[in-house]
Amino acid sequence: MSASGDTQTRTATPSGPNGGSAPQDAFGKIETRGIDHVPEGERHGRPFELFPVWVSSNVGYLYILLGGALSVLGLSVAQSFTVLILGSLFWGLVGLLAVSGPASGTPSQVVTRALFGIRGNRIFGAGFQWLVAVTYEGINLAIGALAGFTLLDSFGLHPADWTKVTLTVVIGVAAFALSLYGHATIVRFSVLFSVVLGACGLVLGGFVSQHATLHPAHFTALHGHALWAAACIGLALIASAPLSWSNGADYARYLPRDVSKWKVALSTAAGGFLPSVVMGGIGILAGTAVDMSDPQNSMRAIVPGWFYTVFLAVIVVGSVTNNVMTTYSSGLALQSLGVRMSRARSVYIDALIGGALCTYALLSPSFLTALNNILALTVTFLGPQMAIYATDIVLRRNRYDGLALHQEHPDAPFWYRRGYHPAGIIALVTGTVVALLFVDTTLFVGPGTSALGGLDLSALLGPLTSAAVYCLLSKNRETARP
Repeated sequence: MSASGDTQTRTATPSGPNGGSAPQDAFGKIETRGIDHVPEGERHGRPFELFPVWVSSNVGYLYILLGGALSVLGLSVAQSFTVLILGSLFWGLVGLLAVSGPASGTPSQVVTRALFGIRGNRIFGAGFQWLVAVTYEGINLAIGALAGFTLLDSFGLHPADWTKVTLTVVIGVAAFALSLYGHATIVRFSVLFSVVLGACGLVLGGFVSQHATLHPAHFTALHGHALWAAACIGLALIASAPLSWSNGADYARYLPRDVSKWKVALSTAAGGFLPSVVMGGIGILAGTAVDMSDPQNSMRAIVPGWFYTVFLAVIVVGSVTNNVMTTYSSGLALQSLGVRMSRARSVYIDALIGGALCTYALLSPSFLTALNNILALTVTFLGPQMAIYATDIVLRRNRYDGLALHQEHPDAPFWYRRGYHPAGIIALVTGTVVALLFVDTTLFVGPGTSALGGLDLSALLGPLTSAAVYCLLSKNRETARP
């Protein structure tokens, strides 16, 4: 029997204390379901509950960093906000992908079997998603740990190495625990985190706006080709955040099948777009008053001393809430690779790997430079992958048979050719190659970018190429039940 089949058999109907079925997805109890299909009778909730889930995971320091990066690139305030809004529009794709959750009753890492085939998905779908997820776990944990170290310093504690290690473990365990409890607990806590973090973010914006100016004295305007080059790099950086979230179905799969697709898409997209623009905007405005090459320390100059400690605490908590969703999805992705283990155990493994990557990030002599390179390079394959996913949803009219997606044998509808779907794989490889030709990082500059004088078009050309190739090659087999 297949790996997913084993998981489904083990976790589909756990026995309760009275011989009945124990809740698979209840607040305060560890979610027992992994990647297996959610029966219609166990669907619950409303689309709007997705909004705070995405808000809580995105009211964080990363967007302040990205907004500040636009100022470092030399863009004016108006130009930076234009790039920020355009890049944040990629959240619309995240919302579109989320509608496949209620339709299939399965997470995104299983839905992508329709794109790449049962075996192909283990490399090009769930495989890439798992790799990106654990990488972001390490990045988020490192961001939270660095803020925690500075927070202790602000209290005059000057943490020793063992104290730093302990604090990093505590931050990691906090995210790990919520991820372990699963969907229902994440949904409930997300409301609280959204309110608290959102309120702190607005207060931070108020303090920053008092020092911001639309025409900073040190600003030198860019013109012509230099302006377009900076804008394109900025667009790729901002787009990298929503493009890393191709897992919208993970949190929408418990909603009833007949739920409004528009409400699911809008709740998901708005939950990411709003904090992206607000927190990124704070970073842009702060860039008019202080040097945003090191925002964590620079912000000390423009906020009251008492609120600086709050600001650092928000960074720590924000790293936890972001990692809650990331770790939850990475565990599902690991199961989708064919690894035979429960969702809880997969979370354990991913937490350990994320911790190891965090250690590497903390030891990196130039963390922010490394972070920008990672974000820029991930766009080259995450953008095409998300574009193929979105195109498949449109071509199939969002008709996915969740049970068929779990069939892993040569006669299964999503087996395609020896377990691989050529259309999806060729489209992804082609789009990624095109994106690499037009990417601009300190590690690698594509020949297309060089020929165009530094224009980074990876976030646009990669996805468009993949979508076009997939449309041309895919026969769009209708395997879903209407």
